[in-house]
Amino acid sequence: MRVGVVTFPGSLDDVDARRAVRLAGAEPVALWHGDHDLSGVDAVVLPGGFSYGDYLRCGAIARFAPIMTEVVDAAHGGLPVLGICNGFQILCESHLLPGALIRNDHRTFICRDQQLVVENTSTAWTSSYEQGQTITVPLKNGEGGFVADEATLDRLEGEGRVVVRYAGVNPNGSMRDIAGVANERGNVVGLMPHPEHAVEDLCGPGTEGLGFFTSVLDRMVNA
Repeated sequence: MRVGVVTFPGSLDDVDARRAVRLAGAEPVALWHGDHDLSGVDAVVLPGGFSYGDYLRCGAIARFAPIMTEVVDAAHGGLPVLGICNGFQILCESHLLPGALIRNDHRTFICRDQQLVVENTSTAWTSSYEQGQTITVPLKNGEGGFVADEATLDRLEGEGRVVVRYAGVNPNGSMRDIAGVANERGNVVGLMPHPEHAVEDLCGPGTEGLGFFTSVLDRMVNA
């Protein structure tokens, strides 16, 4: 199975994401922001970083990258897509996911190991977890506060599309402690924490982030 990882100018965690894909048992495929095709991959990861320097608004310029035309079309067709941190912002800017990510309520960058509760295990990226399972993965962001209007929040809650929620402390002011959401089909997931930094015991808080990457492999094998 082949999982593409997109590199934008300013991406920081693309190499880490490719390593996580490899450790999960898939073949990572490097995709460039200027590409006009997805090279036949079975899933796509949009990694963390500061795409195009975040000079306009986080993810706002990356939305118009040539590769994103292909990602959006493929996502509408059912291709699994995971957006991590800046990738989450890009998915929201591309209207593949609802809501927006704004500056942390304490106005400072945060970097910490963060506890999360897995709320939805039916998505393409979370089936390796148990409902209600608490996991710990690194979190690092300056604009990670998830916001949406009340109607959108109620719809996300009612349809079970909140994928992960912050536990113990809300680190950035995200509404309803939301750390990640999915689209209606469950093939597109965005989350602010970094599971690719929790895939080896040697580095990071453990291996509890690896399940995001093994989940999509299981989905592809059993599709």
